[in-house]
Order: sequence, then C-alpha cells, then structure tokens
Amino acid sequence: MKAFKNAAVYIGGETVKTSLTFDKRILSVGGECAQAEVLPLPEGAVVVPGFIDVHMHGACGADVMDATESALSVISRAVAGEGTTSFLATTMTQSESAILAALEAVKNFRAKGARDGARLEGVHLEGPFISAAYKGAQPEKYISPPDVELFKKFNAASGNAIKIVTLAPEVKGAEELIGYLSANGITPSVGHTAAKEEDILRAINCGANHVTHTFNAQSPFHHRDIGTAGSALLYDGLACELIADLVHVSANAIRLLYKAKSRSSVILITDAIRAKGLPDGVSELGGQTVYIGGNEARLADGTLAGSVLRMNQAVKNLVEKAGIDFGKAIDSATIEPARAIGADRETGSIETGKRADLAVLSADFEVLYTICGGDIIYRNI
Repeated sequence: MKAFKNAAVYIGGETVKTSLTFDKRILSVGGECAQAEVLPLPEGAVVVPGFIDVHMHGACGADVMDATESALSVISRAVAGEGTTSFLATTMTQSESAILAALEAVKNFRAKGARDGARLEGVHLEGPFISAAYKGAQPEKYISPPDVELFKKFNAASGNAIKIVTLAPEVKGAEELIGYLSANGITPSVGHTAAKEEDILRAINCGANHVTHTFNAQSPFHHRDIGTAGSALLYDGLACELIADLVHVSANAIRLLYKAKSRSSVILITDAIRAKGLPDGVSELGGQTVYIGGNEARLADGTLAGSVLRMNQAVKNLVEKAGIDFGKAIDSATIEPARAIGADRETGSIETGKRADLAVLSADFEVLYTICGGDIIYRNI
C-alpha cells in the first residue's frame, strides 16, 4: 500500500490538497495513511489521473506494425515516461496479412499481462477503410472499402480488442460497418476522409461519434459545405481527437476547437511513430521513409507522417501555448479518452475504487511518477 500525503491532487475538475492511498486500486481520498509507504513529492507537484493515448503507432524504434510482442513491450515502457498508463496500439493501412499479424501480436501481448509499462488497453484500427484523397501518410495501394466481414476477421485476430476504427464514411459499405461497430460497443471514428457534411450526418445517424486527428487528413471547412472539419466543430455528438504538437494544428486552431466543443469532448492523442524518443534523422512508417527534424515527422513530399509528441508535452502545450484551462487539458488526456473506449468506470479519474492509474507532474509538466494499477512504472525523483 502506498500513499501521497498532503499532496495537490486533481479530482473532479479541481486541484485540492489531500492525501491519496492506493494499492492496485484507489483505497481512499483524504483520511489517514499511517500504514502506507508515503511517496515523496517536491513543491509544486500535482497528482493527476494517468494519461490515456488512444491513437499512437510507436516509440523508441518500435512500431505496432512490427507485429512483435517485443515491439509492443518497447512502446509500453517508453510511453510510461510521458505519464501514460493506458494506450491503444494503432495500426495503419497495410496488407491484410500485415494487419492480422500486428493484431495477433497485440492479442498475445495482452494475454501475458506485462506490468513493467503502460497497459495495452486494445487497438485503434486506423485504416484500411479510408479515402485515397485524404490518405495522409497511409500507403494508398493497401486502401480497401469498408467491409463488416473483414473487420470481424481483424477483431478476432486481436482477441476482440479493437476499441476504435477510423474510416471514411462516404465510401460504399461505411454505413453498414459504422452500424455494426456502434451496435457492438466499438467507436466508429471518421477520419482520412473526403466526407461532405451530408456524409457526416449519415454517419452520425448510423452511430459515428468520434473524429480522428481533427483538422488533419480530412475535408476542410468551406462556407458552402462545412465538410469534416466544420462538422467536427458543429456537432456535439462528435468527440474530437487532437494532436497538440503545434505542427499539426496551430495554437489558435486549438483555441477554436475547445471553444466549439465546450459542451462535448476533446481527446488528446500523440499519433506518435517509432521515431519518438530517438534523435533527428531518417525513420520509417509503413515502408515509407520519414524524415525527422525538431518536432516534425514528414515524408519526402512534405506530408506529415504522425508525430514525435509526448503526452505530457501535449498537455503543457495546451496550457502554456493555447491558454487552455489546466483542468480541461488534464480531462482531455484522461477521462475523455477513457469514455471514448468505454474504460471510464475503471480509469480516467481519481476516485475511490478505480484502478490506481496515476501520474505526477512537476510545475513544469515533467513526469515525476507514473503509476499503473498501483505499480510504479516510471520514476524521476
């Protein structure tokens, strides 16, 4: 049993001074912690729920599409240093056999229940059911139309672990797949899409409730058809992913998104690739050469190819660069993604009985502790 004593703790939208006792789960908020090991905290530290990254491909030289348990282990341990306690292994548009191999690796890794890194909560299937017009860094030759039977094959390979599916709703077969996903508790997300507003409305009516990396790889706003980007802003039923690296979106675009979604959900993601955590230079994504410089990852033609963003840096960018309230920023990295994947009864907020998934941030948003299910999986103090 461990505890933080007289600590600043983010609970229910505000930061309060209290004590927090936990084992695998949160045992108490407030009260005595005499029998617990008290973990030291420096001045200015704040305890927050562990971050949840529902869209990320890799880190530290490993990629989900490597289709190995060792790659997933590298990713799991790497993201722990960002305050991340749960993540979705995100696939990309590739051959059916390559996707199946990646999903089988996820199934096997999850079955072993590794506890030295962040929890692999499931899969975000990004492609192959996308639009060639907005493929971004996804290889066009592997794009295929939405297909319920193929999805079932993918989900079975993953051990029924797929939580989010990115698809283009304007493509034939999409409405059937969206309806199937929604009926089975899987989040249908519109992304890599040329959809017009009318396509988005049909998708919403079928059960779509999520937008993949908002503003990126999707039809833009136009004053005669607001497209995917405008629909993301307008319709409260759509939760919006956001890559807050100030490359994929500007600070003012972030402000606009939060202003428009004041009554609904913004979800921080990293969309990180294997180059995250490595020096600048040449990397790879889906068999394509990627050039890394500073905080940008691009194909040879300049197309953005994921990011090298860390979750704690994303939160910091929201607060310090875009002027977003600290609580909203934390919620976007914790309870909002938890709701998107149906995990909010277990994680995403600090409440008695929930899993002890916690992060401790310094005043400068550096990660001091990451705690997953009561285990310290990262410590920098």
